[in-house]
Amino acid sequence: MVSAWAVSNRLVLGQEATAEKSNEITAIPELLELLVLKGCIVTIDAMGCQRAIAEQIRSQGGDYVLGLKGNQSTLQEPVEDVFTTAVAGQFSGVAHAYTEKTDKDHGRLEIRRYWITEDLRTLPNAARWAGLRSIGMVERTCWQDGVQSVEQRDFIASIGADAQRFATAVRGHWGVENRLHWRLDVIFNEDASRIRKAQAPAIMTAIRHCCVNLLEKEDSSLSMAHKRRKAAWDDDYRAKVLAA
Repeated sequence: MVSAWAVSNRLVLGQEATAEKSNEITAIPELLELLVLKGCIVTIDAMGCQRAIAEQIRSQGGDYVLGLKGNQSTLQEPVEDVFTTAVAGQFSGVAHAYTEKTDKDHGRLEIRRYWITEDLRTLPNAARWAGLRSIGMVERTCWQDGVQSVEQRDFIASIGADAQRFATAVRGHWGVENRLHWRLDVIFNEDASRIRKAQAPAIMTAIRHCCVNLLEKEDSSLSMAHKRRKAAWDDDYRAKVLAA
C-alpha cells in the first residue's frame, strides 16, 4: 500500500491511501481537499511537483514550496542554471534573498545555505504554474567523521523572496518528515509489521498516526518511547494521554 499523509508541527493532519497499482500523485489532491490551506505553506517532495497540484493549492488559498528533480527536468535544469550562474557571479544583477544556518551536534557539523529569487526571466513556461513567484536553492554541506558531503536541492515556490520564510518551510518539511518516519519505525516498529491484507495496513497506519499525535500533545518531558511504554502499564497516565 502507498499512502500520502500531511504533517504539521509534528502532528499528522491526515492520510490518504492510493489504489493498489497507483502512486502518491493520485492521493495528494484528495488529501489536500481534506485540509484548510488558507494562509499555509504546503511543502511537497518532487513527486508532487505537478501543475495541477500547484493550481489546487493556490485555489484553496495556500502557498507552495515544491521540490524539483528529474520528473520536472525541463524546469529543474533552468533553475539549476540560474543559481549556478548567479553564485559564480556573486548574484551580480540578480535580486535575491539569502540566509545561512549552522548545526553542530554529536560530532557532525552541518551548514545549510538558502537562496531565493523572484527573477524568473530564464524559466520556460513559468506562466503555466499557478502562482509561481520564486525559485530557490538549498546547499547543505556536512562534515562527519572527517568526511565532507555536499547536497543541493532546487525548488519552485509561490512565496516571495523571503529567505527566512523559505528556510523555515524547507527545514520544517525535512525535519517533520524525518522525525515522523523515525518514530513510526523505531518506536512503533512499523517497518517490521507483517500486516498486509485488504484495508488492515491503512487502518493500522491511521492508529499509529493517532498514537503519535496523542503522545506528542501530552506535555510531559518524557521521550515518546517512554510515553508509549508508560501508557501501556499505567492506567492513569494512559487516561491523561487520551484526554490530551
